[in-house]
Amino acid sequence: MTLLSLHRRTSTRPGTAPTPAPAPAPAPAPLNVLVLAVAGAVTVANIYFPQPLLAAVARGLAVSDRTAGLVATAAQLGYALGILLLVPLADTARLRRLTGVLLALTTAALLVAAAAPNVLTLLLATLALSTTTVLPQILTPVAAALAGPERRGRVVGVIGLGLTLGSTLSRTVSGAVSDAGGSWRAAYLVAAAATAALLWVLPRALPERLAAADRPRVPYGRMLAGLPRLLGAHRALRVSALRGACVFAAYSVFWAALVFHLAAPPLGYGPGASGLFGLLTVPAALASAYAGPLTDRLGAGPVGRWALGCVALGLAVAGLAPGSPVALVAGAGLVVLGTSSCQVANQSRVLGLGRAVAARVNTVFMLATFGGGALGSLTAAWLYGAYGWTAVVLAAAGFTVLGLPAGARRPRVA
Repeated sequence: MTLLSLHRRTSTRPGTAPTPAPAPAPAPAPLNVLVLAVAGAVTVANIYFPQPLLAAVARGLAVSDRTAGLVATAAQLGYALGILLLVPLADTARLRRLTGVLLALTTAALLVAAAAPNVLTLLLATLALSTTTVLPQILTPVAAALAGPERRGRVVGVIGLGLTLGSTLSRTVSGAVSDAGGSWRAAYLVAAAATAALLWVLPRALPERLAAADRPRVPYGRMLAGLPRLLGAHRALRVSALRGACVFAAYSVFWAALVFHLAAPPLGYGPGASGLFGLLTVPAALASAYAGPLTDRLGAGPVGRWALGCVALGLAVAGLAPGSPVALVAGAGLVVLGTSSCQVANQSRVLGLGRAVAARVNTVFMLATFGGGALGSLTAAWLYGAYGWTAVVLAAAGFTVLGLPAGARRPRVA
């Protein structure tokens, strides 16, 4: 897609020759949404690909399942930390340089995780790599700002589809790589190679800056200090942040515990079969792309409520038939569809608050979302170990219900 350019008119005076119009400024490079979606998929996969490996990590490092589950929690906490400290920079920083630095740091941390001799090293490396792999939350506001209001939901939906496929298929790929390589460490090496490959592609697909060249730069400390004021100033941001936190907490509770449920009797599946569940939910992920145009047409509120209903239905299916692989696949698909659609609707709403603060409002929204995800992962590790699958499903349902009242009154900014 290309952006509209404005042209000045030629002015004339009686008896004088027309003044030549100035040469039009060169049009900006086309926004390559496909490249941004693929890059988002590869980088967001770094948060989720360890989940099918947790049982193997527990065996390989001789720790309990509950301790291994802290890897998923560290990934969510690190991602939230990176969103807070790094994503606001996109409003003023040189995007190409920022992108290259983050990709290099993430690659290095993945290599450390692959060689981790104990669980503490793995946890610290996971925290580091998830802090720097926040490019998806930089790419989304950049694309939304350049797309314009008429196509914002559609563009956010395409990139959101990339993120959904990345988070979903990463589980399948990591499980298969772990089985083929005979160790969970092989999955980390593959992730490092994929992340490093983006260094040659992604920076070239981005504009130099998101902000106008003549706009005064906001000091870093002032940007961070102003984040709570954004939350207080915009009800649309508050609604989206609360709903995003609740739905992602439910999502994380479900997926973080699913690998342990699949590995336990009577199912007894290994990492490869557990990762296959991600592949089987791809149709649901593809269907979630329609949430973007639907949000452009109907608004974020109706789409968000419909999405929460999908999550609730998926949890009911998975909870009522815990020993049925078919029911678990169907439930997982509905959870993926609902979570992804809700994310697109919420993010489209907050990114409509203005290009000047796009990265910062996205920071507040995603910080709340992944804070909820971290809480969900931690809840899952404890609940499953203490009370089993039914308690996990009930906790996820509780988080979903908490998100329902968030949009009861129509926000002023949709």
